[in-house]
Amino acid sequence: LGKFNHQKENLYMKKIGILFLGLISAFSFSQNTRFVYQVSMKTDSTAAPKIENAYLDISTEKSIFYGEKRMKRDSTIRQAMETRNFNFDRNSMEQFRTAITYSIEKNHATKTISYKDRIARDQYWYDEDRTFNWKILPETVKIGEYETQKAETTFAGRKWFAWFTQDLPFIDGPYKFSGLPGLIVKVEDEKGDYSFDLKETKKIAELPNFESRFGNNIKVKRSEFLKQQEKFNKDPMSFFQNQGGGFAMRMGGNQNPQNEAERRKMMEERLKEEAKANNNPLEKN
Repeated sequence: LGKFNHQKENLYMKKIGILFLGLISAFSFSQNTRFVYQVSMKTDSTAAPKIENAYLDISTEKSIFYGEKRMKRDSTIRQAMETRNFNFDRNSMEQFRTAITYSIEKNHATKTISYKDRIARDQYWYDEDRTFNWKILPETVKIGEYETQKAETTFAGRKWFAWFTQDLPFIDGPYKFSGLPGLIVKVEDEKGDYSFDLKETKKIAELPNFESRFGNNIKVKRSEFLKQQEKFNKDPMSFFQNQGGGFAMRMGGNQNPQNEAERRKMMEERLKEEAKANNNPLEKN
């Protein structure tokens, strides 16, 4: 009986130890944490995939997913606005051209996923009205330093496979993906057009603020956002006219177009060409 009680006590102490380690792990990640993902995007079905880095910044209250180039671009524009230097070389901004123009914020308390993207000068945002119905599979694999398990779901017209780890105590992941019992380390669609792969983890002081400093922040339903986006792709300059031009129209820099009409024409052609090349978006429907 004494031996039985001793074994029972040892089992109890092991459970306490596991719980303690879990609490320590959760506490260590309760600070602001940045997960760096390498994102591969075949936005144009006729071209090679674009590869960029993106950040998933997580705090105790929320997380934000956004492109690395977007952050650097916004920082450059913010500095130009603060110094009122509107005539810097537009060619210098080419290095910040990105396919990840959006940011996605997840509220831990309300479980709300908010998608934000700029249309012309204004920033539109909507709350995601679809849910992820995950099927967790028995398959496991080690990715980097993490033991992961596979799951699958269908979302926005694509079938997705994800690998999550319970070593990182976050029910989160890149883009809108979330809802698995651990951080999503890798997720890719069935055709391999899009993939998100965790590459690095670091601590950060605070999460960024992507509230628009010029133009308006407009909340709409997802269906209305898609309508506005389609209208912009067909006639982008009408949006700039309705929104009063603004900083984006003054970024001519050293190109020195002969007149305003030429500058507008150049911008319109570029925007329409970009829309045409985006023939394989992440969300098909």
